[in-house]
Amino acid sequence: MSSHTTSNGNFANLLVNAARQFGDTPAIVARTGTTSFDDLARRSSAIAQLLVESGVGQGATCAILLNDPTDAAATFFASLGIGAIGINVNELYRPRQIEYVLNHSRAKVLLTSDTVLQQLPRRLAAETRIVFVDAARVTADRLEVRGAADNGPAQVTYTSASTGQPKGVVTSHRALWAGVRIVADYLGLRRDDRIAGLLPFSFVYGFNQLTTALYTGATLVVERSVLAAEIVATLRRERVTVVAGVPPLWRQLLGVPDFRNTPLPDLRVMTCAGGRLSPASVQELRRAQPQARLFLMYGLTEVFRSAYLDPSEVDAHPDSMGRAIPESVVYVVGDNGRIAEDGEIGELVHGGPTVAIGYLHDPDATQRTFRPNPFLEAGSLEPRTVVFSGDLVRRDAEGRLYYVSRRDHLIKTLGYRVSPDEINDVLHASGEVQDAAVVTEPDSLRGESILACVVLRDDGSLDRLTRFAKVELPRHMQPARFLVLDTIPRNASGKHDIPALKEQVLQS
Repeated sequence: MSSHTTSNGNFANLLVNAARQFGDTPAIVARTGTTSFDDLARRSSAIAQLLVESGVGQGATCAILLNDPTDAAATFFASLGIGAIGINVNELYRPRQIEYVLNHSRAKVLLTSDTVLQQLPRRLAAETRIVFVDAARVTADRLEVRGAADNGPAQVTYTSASTGQPKGVVTSHRALWAGVRIVADYLGLRRDDRIAGLLPFSFVYGFNQLTTALYTGATLVVERSVLAAEIVATLRRERVTVVAGVPPLWRQLLGVPDFRNTPLPDLRVMTCAGGRLSPASVQELRRAQPQARLFLMYGLTEVFRSAYLDPSEVDAHPDSMGRAIPESVVYVVGDNGRIAEDGEIGELVHGGPTVAIGYLHDPDATQRTFRPNPFLEAGSLEPRTVVFSGDLVRRDAEGRLYYVSRRDHLIKTLGYRVSPDEINDVLHASGEVQDAAVVTEPDSLRGESILACVVLRDDGSLDRLTRFAKVELPRHMQPARFLVLDTIPRNASGKHDIPALKEQVLQS
């Protein structure tokens, strides 16, 4: 592992360098049109000037809620370029989740458009000042980057936590540089690639499709349709060479005959992260697109990417998530605090240049997850800080890792990690329920299907509850069905007895 990581200071220089090197070649292809690297940098410069005129300065936090991929990318790099910190807010969020991000992050501004706000089911109830990027004046200048410390905060990414509310993971400029460089290198990405942008930029996985395109000079082809057949048509029409997807998306694509039975001639790289793809699906994917190299990967927001399996090993080990990414180290740690033996289940602990700074405004959680490396020896080049992931894995004799389960039992559905407590908060906020608990059922497409078990108030309405949930919860957090009960079983300590509830559900 390398003892140091090279960087280029402020991560906004990624866009500046791309414009200088790749000029008028296509950077982003979307339904709204094609944007060159030069045009993207000029748009970013205009938005940066708007931010300065709006009183946004160095160190401020800028939340970005835009569904136009060109403006979303330009705005993020504009925020970093003036020395601020960027948050890509998931465009699928409903008002309640947006308000939480704005309030928790103490964002100075929400950068959005009138079109985006009009599409929300209700007005936002937050004190954060709104700046409309549509007001940015056209400029002929490229983005001018102001200084930022390599180890200073660049980005906050919100991810669901086991305690019910999302946590803001703070990532440095240095870690962003390391992540884009390491992944682009091991995937073998090239300037002539056309990378599919199927995932939102609010995911570290989706954001990496944008950043690796800028890093290599490739073209990002954005397609956010929820219809798998439309996605496949775009991949074929746009001659896409690289596709990244979460397991539910891959399963949806495999359901399209034009993908399952006819190889895409230009497709040369497929990657899967955001959950475990079953060996059967891996094999089916290999049969469907045998010309493409398949990378099975594992990561978490706190470190971005932790492991990947070389495509040459996929056919023999379709259930493995591979080995540590370059320049990083992965330990499998048993309950006794020692490194586990081969085949023994333990917690995945990651260290390396992509490790984040910590959790925003949560020093206790940061201390629990981001810890001094207990295996560091004097003079060692191994990392001083490691992340305890909460994921249980095992390692084989050749060093390959295999995912077992999540310690905190987060629900994995449609490629998202969802907290049952966050859903419960919304169910109770409806005013319709007396008690509620969330369990899951196996689902071949979603991964897990969410089931809301509720005890209604005397005057409660299931119809009003379901309408409320559709307004306040994004699609991936909405229960697939509701089960009305007289009571929810509890254990001796007075807590919900989830195993008993699951058994009750199976019998209903």
